[in-house]
Amino acid sequence: MSHDGVGPRAVMRSVAFLTAGALAVPALAGCSSDDDPAGRPLAGGDIARADRARVADGGTLRWGVDTVPDTLNTFQADADATTTRIAQAVLPSMFRMDSRGRPVRNPDYLESAEVVETEPKQVVLYKLNQQAVWSDGREIGAADFAAQWRALSGKDSAYWTARNAGYDRIEKIERGKGALEIKVTFNRTYADWKSLFAPLYPKDVMGTPDSFNDGARKKLKVTAGPFKVKKVEREDDEVTLTRNARWWGEPARLSTIVLREVPRDERVAALTAGTLDLAEIDATAARRISVAAGPRGTRTSGSESGGTSGSESGSASAPGRADEGGTPLMGPGAAGRGAGRSAAKALRSWAVANGSDEEAADKEAAAREERREAAAKLARERQALSGFEVRKSLEPAYTQLALNGAEGPLADERVRRAVARALDRRDLAEAVLKPLGLPAEPVGSHLALAGQTAYADSSGALGDQNAKEARALLADAGWVPGGPVEKKKGEKAAGGKGEKAASSDKDADDGTYIVGEDDGDAEEHGDAGSDGDNGDDHLAQDGAQHTRLKRGSVPGAYAPLGTAAPARAESAPLAKDGKALTLDFVLPSGTGSEVLSTVAGRITKMLERVGIRTEITKVDDESYFTDHIASGEYDLALYSWPATAFPATDARPVYAKPVPAADGSLNIEQNYTRVGTDQVDQLFDQALATLDDAKRAGLIRKADARIWAAAGSIPLYQRPQLTAARKDLANVGAFGFRTPVYEDMGYLKKGARGPAGTPGEKPAEPPASVSASESGSDPDFAPSSDADSDADSDAES
Repeated sequence: MSHDGVGPRAVMRSVAFLTAGALAVPALAGCSSDDDPAGRPLAGGDIARADRARVADGGTLRWGVDTVPDTLNTFQADADATTTRIAQAVLPSMFRMDSRGRPVRNPDYLESAEVVETEPKQVVLYKLNQQAVWSDGREIGAADFAAQWRALSGKDSAYWTARNAGYDRIEKIERGKGALEIKVTFNRTYADWKSLFAPLYPKDVMGTPDSFNDGARKKLKVTAGPFKVKKVEREDDEVTLTRNARWWGEPARLSTIVLREVPRDERVAALTAGTLDLAEIDATAARRISVAAGPRGTRTSGSESGGTSGSESGSASAPGRADEGGTPLMGPGAAGRGAGRSAAKALRSWAVANGSDEEAADKEAAAREERREAAAKLARERQALSGFEVRKSLEPAYTQLALNGAEGPLADERVRRAVARALDRRDLAEAVLKPLGLPAEPVGSHLALAGQTAYADSSGALGDQNAKEARALLADAGWVPGGPVEKKKGEKAAGGKGEKAASSDKDADDGTYIVGEDDGDAEEHGDAGSDGDNGDDHLAQDGAQHTRLKRGSVPGAYAPLGTAAPARAESAPLAKDGKALTLDFVLPSGTGSEVLSTVAGRITKMLERVGIRTEITKVDDESYFTDHIASGEYDLALYSWPATAFPATDARPVYAKPVPAADGSLNIEQNYTRVGTDQVDQLFDQALATLDDAKRAGLIRKADARIWAAAGSIPLYQRPQLTAARKDLANVGAFGFRTPVYEDMGYLKKGARGPAGTPGEKPAEPPASVSASESGSDPDFAPSSDADSDADSDAES
């Protein structure tokens, strides 16, 4: 889990299962089977794809990362994103993700993998690539698979594992007809078997508890990828990867990859200083680099993408681009501040500097010198950054609004649904993504993202934004405007101390609204309308498009027919039993949290329109998750979840119904909203035991519809992925869903080089087309599409 600006935490897999009970899921009409509700990814990868023949042999890539990891074992609790990045480069994975976030066979390790038996038990037969060997020369084989299974099965507590989902369902692992065949027999059907052995560690690491717990924390002696771990230098904040001499696949183009820990707010300085070649950045840094680099398409010859860094479009304009005055998220263009001083001011400045007032003249001379130094610094930065460009896509993760349903007003599902229906999710997505030129579509699923197999927009189970419906739900829950409020000293909403978000909405609705009498009507002030006047709005299920749930089809999704929404509800705070309806909104306060603060501000105004007040509490990044989200000390919060190709496994602990533990505490697994239902748990269990892909996707979509109706969390937008890369770097950048192919990364051959900082080349001059007066615009900050989205030669299952 992560919030924007704080590194994502890996989703741990849980093995907890609840007793199945009666399941009632509304039957929904479907469209033709030709319709695929999963659609395509909203944005493709932007990696400046180039044929390997155009990529030079050799070179070092200095890659900015958030951390030097505490462990190199991805199955330990303190593994992080850098742990995963290293594992991708140096260890086998039987399957990897394609550009649509779907698992595909990795031909470097697997010739085939398939379910060969389902009765009496599921059996999967792996046939390994006969060339696949560990870096010590030993063949990858059944012993490695078996050692990993035993370590992660959960049967031996001496192994300090963070997750064991799937491995706990394996009954035995044995050799097949030859050394290259491995038979895995399951004691319970496991549909997500492709998630296993990704990565695969050698038996040297997995063979004993000691080697598992400590042997792979600081070093990996034996690997089997295009690279190997040369050294981990925590004092120097670096991890160095070098070519693996025993790699049997396409040889790595790069000689060395250095993963260098650099805080995100220091990355522009590192790029400018020439100590980084590649780094994820924020929107403000992206603007500075884009201005310095000039319009994309200025890359010298040799790029496969025709000068658009992997985009199919060579346009230098950005649909949805912010104007020169800046945006609410990024602020006005700052690069050229002071450049537009009027002639009158310049004349006065000269007069003061050359007049008889020596003190004033000295001050003006000093000010002029400061401006000259600032201008010179800006010019140096632009020259250094002109060799870089911004590659952008959407990250395989989404930001959500979490509603703590454990206690307080949000324990009432009607209040949670009212909060959800007060939100204009499209407005929030546009506020974050539109200034970046990225597709600004709200996320329609908790369990997958557009393009993934299980995706379908199931938000209709809750209903569109509708302030009148929200007020009616609140009224049905007993929250009315103008009620008496008992003020107690120090009394606050759940979540601790915070600063009040003081704002009010002057817009008022003088009419009385009766639930059920306005279906299909739109409302002013950003209300997106009611639930639709026909059954053609789609909620997908069972592999096809389905009509939106009708009123009453999901119990409690709407206020009962006839419930009145009180007049002027949006202009008066609501109260019940002497207490005002005020929710504590917890946010991080560190670097990179500005976007979340902007989103929270918009949400606050939307909630005010239906009579809900908020108090914003800003906390340190380090305590945001542990002391507030995980411990339940919040009412509302913004944080992110990564996407997964295996939602039946990975998402189940996130939405599992909390159950009492033996010690009397509440076992929430990773369900930090504390909202769950038996029906959702049962649907996950059914999906996990369903091998048919289409049927499993249908079950996942049904589970998602239930999660929407429970309104414990509201998906908002897919997170932007912005990467600064040297213009001559190929096959690397903003990857989107796709697993990076490390052996293809490298620098374009010499005829295609020329950015600042290239060894043996003179720094490029700043683009003549970019002047100080233009510095506030976003030159060619256009969305890119994945030119290779359908070019997966290994797209086999």
